Formats: sequence, C-alpha cells, structure tokens
Amino acid sequence: MMSTTSAMKVEFEHHSNYLNELNDKRERVVKASRDVTMNSKKVIFQVHRASKNNREEVLSKAEKDLATVTDHFMSKLVKELHGTDFWKLRRAYTFGVQEYVEAALFCRFCRTGTVLGLNEINATLVPLSHPSDEPLQINVLDYVLGLADLTGELMRLAIGRISEGEVEYAEKICRFVQNIYRELTLLAPIMDDNAEMKKKMETMLQSATKIENACFSVHVRGLEYIPLLGTDDIDYSFMSLQDLDS
Repeated sequence: MMSTTSAMKVEFEHHSNYLNELNDKRERVVKASRDVTMNSKKVIFQVHRASKNNREEVLSKAEKDLATVTDHFMSKLVKELHGTDFWKLRRAYTFGVQEYVEAALFCRFCRTGTVLGLNEINATLVPLSHPSDEPLQINVLDYVLGLADLTGELMRLAIGRISEGEVEYAEKICRFVQNIYRELTLLAPIMDDNAEMKKKMETMLQSATKIENACFSVHVRGLEYIPLLGTDDIDYSFMSLQDLDS
C-alpha cells in the first residue's frame, strides 16, 4: 500500500513539475511576444512617416528596424519556444507573430507594391535556430491573419497619400486591398480559426470601403472644382449660390 501511494505521489509530482514548467515558459513566451508586437508597431509607424520627398530614407530605416526586430526580438521568442510544440503555445505568441507579419508585409508593399510571401518570411527565421533544432516557422493561419491586419494600415496610408495629392498611389492601394479582400473572402469560410478571421474580414471591408469612398470623393470634387481654375468666370451654381457679380 505504501509503495503504491509513493508511486502515485512521484507521478503527481512529475506532472506538477511539468505543468509548472509549461506555465513558466508560457509567461516568458507571452513577454517575448509582447516585445515583438511593440517593436513591430514601431516599424509600422516608421513606414507611415514616408512621403514622396523622404521615401527612400524612411523605408531604409524601417527595413533596418525590421531586421532588428527579427534578430533581437524574434530570436528571443524562438529561444523561449525551443523544445516545445509550437502549436501547444501558439495562443501565447500568435499576436506578436501577426504583428511581425503585418510589419514585414507593410515594408514590402511600400517598397515594391507586392506581397511578401510566407516562405520568404520563414526563410528569414531559419538562421535564428540552431541547425540541429526545428526552426520556428510561421504557420499559414498567423500569416493570413497578419495579412488581414495589413489592410488597416494600407487604408491609413491611402488616406495620407490622398491628402498629399498622390491620388494615383491611393488608387493603387485601393485595388490592392480589394484584391486581398476578394481572395480572403474565398479562404475565410474554411479556416480553422474562423471566428477571429470573421472579425478581421468585417474590419477589412470597412477599410476597403473607406479607401474607395476617399478615392471616389477626390474624383467627384476634382470634376467639380477643376473648371474653376484659371478663369474669372466662376460659376457657383453647383453650390446653389447666385453669381457674385449679380
């Protein structure tokens, strides 16, 4: 009886130690993920500072900052996840990874106007792990969720470009966001994490609509106001006002 009790006690202690170690690791992973999130946001803010006058300088700094996030903060996350089933702790680091993906995608779009592929992102993470260890690879789900978040930043970018007179660039962003939304509309219903993706799809539609409305308004207002330039015979009829000379 005593031997059976001792064996059970040893077994319970074993499981207790395992759970305690897992919880401690989860806390460290959450902390590392928050650092990735915070510094990835800084990269996004840096990209938003770009204009037609300082674009190269700002984007170069943003890309350098993104490399720092990879080398210092993503590497710390990889270190904390070493020896653990990545999926088991996914909830602890998914938001940091999504923000990192968003920052990387945003930099690539502003540089080339194209989408950075999942394989390209994962290739930058391989050197962070020891050759004998399984490298951290961002899964398709976190990549798609990060891609969905990208459209919000593109909406802000488009509105900013319109305010600076870069209407054609804003229209390019509009078409890009429309394409993303159309493709993800087909993918979202079959995704495992459908509840989270559903919320992001609603936000994405709002972002696409805001860009469309902004571009449309510029065209409409342009058609109204362009004839007024360079002439003394100003027609105020579109404002429901009488001619000022009458």
